[in-house]
Amino acid sequence: MPTFWLGLLLLMVLAAGMGPIPGLFPTRGMEDVDAPDGPLYLLHVAHHLVLPCLTLVAVVYAQYLLVMRSSLLDEIGQDYVTTARAKGLRDDDVRRRHAVPNALLPTVTLVFMQIGFVVGGAVSVEFVYSWPGLGLLFVEAIRGPDYAVMQGTFMLVCVAVIVMNTLADVVYHVLDPRVRSA
Repeated sequence: MPTFWLGLLLLMVLAAGMGPIPGLFPTRGMEDVDAPDGPLYLLHVAHHLVLPCLTLVAVVYAQYLLVMRSSLLDEIGQDYVTTARAKGLRDDDVRRRHAVPNALLPTVTLVFMQIGFVVGGAVSVEFVYSWPGLGLLFVEAIRGPDYAVMQGTFMLVCVAVIVMNTLADVVYHVLDPRVRSA
C-alpha cells in the first residue's frame, strides 16, 4: 500500500473521525497555534507525530515480517539445523543460535534498503500531514517550479539509499562469516 494512501485513510478514520470513531489526532501540521511551552510542548508535538509515524511504520513493517518469516522457514529445513537438533539442543537454542542469524541476512538487506526509501516515503507522508520538512519543500519546489530545490531533495534521497546500501554491506560482513572470508 502506498504511504500517501495509508496516510489519507488514517486521516479519515483517526483524525477526522468516522462513524462512531471520534477524531483522536490532529489533522495537520507539527503544532497548533496554542501550543504549550516547556516539557508539555514535546508531548504536544509527539501527539501530532503519531499518525505520520504510524503511516511510515505500517507500510514497511509487514514487509519485514514476511521476509523474516519466509527466511526462517527456509533455514529451519536446512541440514545444519537438523544436525543441531540431533545433537540434543533445544528447539529454542537451535532457532536462536543457528537459524535466526542466517535468516537475518535477507531481512538486513531489506531493512537498510527501506531506511533509504523511507526518506523518500517521508516526502509524501509529510505532504499528506502538512508536516514542515523535505516533503513539503519538495512539493513547493514542484509547484514553483524551483528546479534547484527539486534536484537537491532528489539528490538527498538518492544519497540516503546509497549510504544505506553501503551500510547493509558492512553489516553483512559482521553477521555472516562466509562473506568475511570471501
